[in-house]
Amino acid sequence: MFSGIVEALGRVSNVTIEGVGCRLEVEDELVGMSVDISDSVAVNGCCLTVINKTDNRFEFQVGPETLLRTNLGELIVGSRVNLERSLMIGERLGGHFVSGHIDGQGELVRVEDLGDWKDYYFKIPKDLSIQTASKGSVTVDGVSLTLVKCESDLFSVALIPYTLKETTLGIRQIGDKVNIETDILAKYVQRLFDSKNQSVTVS
Repeated sequence: MFSGIVEALGRVSNVTIEGVGCRLEVEDELVGMSVDISDSVAVNGCCLTVINKTDNRFEFQVGPETLLRTNLGELIVGSRVNLERSLMIGERLGGHFVSGHIDGQGELVRVEDLGDWKDYYFKIPKDLSIQTASKGSVTVDGVSLTLVKCESDLFSVALIPYTLKETTLGIRQIGDKVNIETDILAKYVQRLFDSKNQSVTVS
């Protein structure tokens, strides 16, 4: 479990194809000093398991399902990635509860420059948009954000200067794909709503 508060900007130091998957090596001093083999780390919001570690470099194996559903398959040597270590019991929860299980991808389609601040607009699949609501929470590439505008296939978020500087969102360009995880509470509400509709249909 994660909070969506990015701890570090890591750098991809190696990508090795392994059959239908790949081995991803990332380097970062803060995370590298504290993680061990078998620990969970959110990489661009995707929960991955550390399988090997050398100094400040740590490796993950990424399977075909993750490569298909996320933007990890687009990473190359030198790519920057958002990193967050898993939560520890008793820590402050600065963002919201994030599972690290990506629901789908969005596309950055518009940026409104408001000086130091920026409003980003992301296009998302309609089956994800029904799990969004203004003032609710969403995770974009592992960053916990508050939703501003929500439409049938689009949402916007307001990014403060700190977020633009300390995460990969600040270097995103129009057309870039991002990993989306909707609020876990929204999933349960949607499931309950669907179940009630099915019961009414059956009766």
